[in-house]
Amino acid sequence: MGIVISLIVTFWVGYLITRKYKPQPVLFMAGLILMFCGVALGLGAILPAKNSTGSVFFDAFEFIKQTFSSRAAGLGLNIMAVGGFARYMDHIGASKALVRLTIRPLLALRAPYLVMAASWVVGMLLGLCINSASGLAMLLMVTLFPVLVSLGVSRLSATAVIATTLCLDWSPSDTGTILSAQTAGLDPVLYWTNYQIPIALTVMPVVAGLHYFTQKWMDKRDGHEVVPIVLDKTNADNDEECVPMIYAILPTLPLALILIFSNLWISWIKMDIIKAMFIGVFIAMIFEYVRTRDGKKVLDGIQSFFDGLGMQMANVITLIVAGETFAKGLTTIGTIDAIIKGAQTSGFGATGMILVMVGIIAGCSIVMGSGNAPFFAFASLTPTVAAKMGVAPVLMLLPMHFAASIARSVSPITAVIVVSSSMGGVSPFDLVKRTAIPMAGAMLVNVIGTFVYFYR
Repeated sequence: MGIVISLIVTFWVGYLITRKYKPQPVLFMAGLILMFCGVALGLGAILPAKNSTGSVFFDAFEFIKQTFSSRAAGLGLNIMAVGGFARYMDHIGASKALVRLTIRPLLALRAPYLVMAASWVVGMLLGLCINSASGLAMLLMVTLFPVLVSLGVSRLSATAVIATTLCLDWSPSDTGTILSAQTAGLDPVLYWTNYQIPIALTVMPVVAGLHYFTQKWMDKRDGHEVVPIVLDKTNADNDEECVPMIYAILPTLPLALILIFSNLWISWIKMDIIKAMFIGVFIAMIFEYVRTRDGKKVLDGIQSFFDGLGMQMANVITLIVAGETFAKGLTTIGTIDAIIKGAQTSGFGATGMILVMVGIIAGCSIVMGSGNAPFFAFASLTPTVAAKMGVAPVLMLLPMHFAASIARSVSPITAVIVVSSSMGGVSPFDLVKRTAIPMAGAMLVNVIGTFVYFYR
């Protein structure tokens, strides 16, 4: 009964969103309906007994409150800081200075889509240092996005490439990697070098090629004309666009700080995205004062940073919390547990079971808008299932882990898609249409590569 209700509600959500209803209230309502149905049918509880408010009705809103609190303090603050930084960089003209600096050598290649595909590979490599898909996307939307758009690539194509730059959670310090290695009984570094790297290196050229052809074809289909935009002092519309060329370094400062103060170089000093953004704004304010010699104007300009913070809270974080409320409803009504039990008793052989588990993980990642949530739920079951199938746990964990992060990139309610689409000024639902083909290729290579490289 719980699965039937969850299917009906899920189709209802999809129908309303495709009809252009505001996704946040739709997802909130769907999550609340599933929570209340789950409790009424005795299938689950909204909150543990020790955390309950004493009322089932109030418990649902307590969950929303707790989710808002945790997201605003964690991922939310990251998103707001980057959004504010991007807004400030645009306000002072630093983003356009970066474009002016980089556009001419890139234009010389006369291949904007080739540059776009190469940018995706660079993003994947940066993912080794920046484990957050949404965090990496936010940094690249500040630095790389304006360059790609100025080369003539459409906003949708540029955003699609950036949104998928961490479609494989393949860093040895990634929480999913560590969990996979521990569950499989392997050292995380050995798991990374012996298992993850061969798959990742095979996926990279395939996805880069698919992005090249897919985005080029879809841009042409949508009537987009590849017209490079050259920004210089002769066509500037205001003083901010005429800033000195040294301003081009300002949008890259947070990324430089994060890379310098990481395991790659200076590991004894801790740096995160939020501190990097605040430091970047502080340095930019110094640059502005030196340029304008007007303290009041510099301090007034910081309002654009605060405006950026508020916009991200209103448009992005609310959608993330709404998606988590919907996912909580699916959990409360027992849908996730039913899927797990069904997978355990499916009766498939080892090959079939791996495919089933990958399919379930991918489906849950899309619906729940999260890669970690479904993978963490299934990972603990894998050794038992693998033992029954007579295969090593790593052969199931590896494709499942990658499937979760790949599928995450085609969910319109996941953080990385919401953040990227918001900063790129495009619809998350239009965006996932652009990411679907490259991610389908990544999923095929992930599964086939696992069998070719490791299955004996």
